[in-house]
Amino acid sequence: MSGISLGMTAWAFMTGVAMIKSGMSITEAVAMSLLVFAGSAQLAAIPLIAAGAPLWVVFAAAFCVNLRFVVFSLHLRQYFMFLPRARRLWLGYFTGDVTYVLYTRRFPEPPETDQQRRAQMAYLWGGNCANWSFWQTSSMLGIFLGNALPARWGLEFAGTLALLAVACSLATSRLRALSALIAAVAAVALVALPYRLNIVAAIAVAVAACLFVESRRPLPAGEREDAHAG
Repeated sequence: MSGISLGMTAWAFMTGVAMIKSGMSITEAVAMSLLVFAGSAQLAAIPLIAAGAPLWVVFAAAFCVNLRFVVFSLHLRQYFMFLPRARRLWLGYFTGDVTYVLYTRRFPEPPETDQQRRAQMAYLWGGNCANWSFWQTSSMLGIFLGNALPARWGLEFAGTLALLAVACSLATSRLRALSALIAAVAAVALVALPYRLNIVAAIAVAVAACLFVESRRPLPAGEREDAHAG
């Protein structure tokens, strides 16, 4: 986690500053940081809240930005179905993009024995606690120092760069890189939409395009033989 802490710290700090600069009170900003533990959803919702957008628009933007966590949770389901539902929900709150990626790289297969379950849980909780601590500490610094920082420092741009670095680190395949490129082009092309709905539309376009590409991609030889046999 230490290797990625710098980028996460910059991103979290910028998110804390953005909440205060948008007009939120310190209490509201602290509550949002603790309850909405998802930086991209926070950055998508903050300008909409500040602009007085309808509540459904705020929810739709946050939901679409965080759709990737549905995929993450479906993948992790086979790893943690041995846990009670309440513990799975608690684990889901703490699990972020980076800890998910590191965990699945370290453990490509679900555990089969109690010893493996304990080892995998220890690894994931170690990453989650470090990630949560980095994020909340930097976010709180941004919240409490936000009003003292001059706007000319270009913190918004720094936060964008930090977010871009995290996004690029997750583009580990051609299809993921393609989806990011399509979403970026669509977001720019639709920037005139109100309430930043270009973000929601860009996600929908990227998902639809990648599902189409995935359906047209030829199967490997082994999978083709299985399909013909079926």
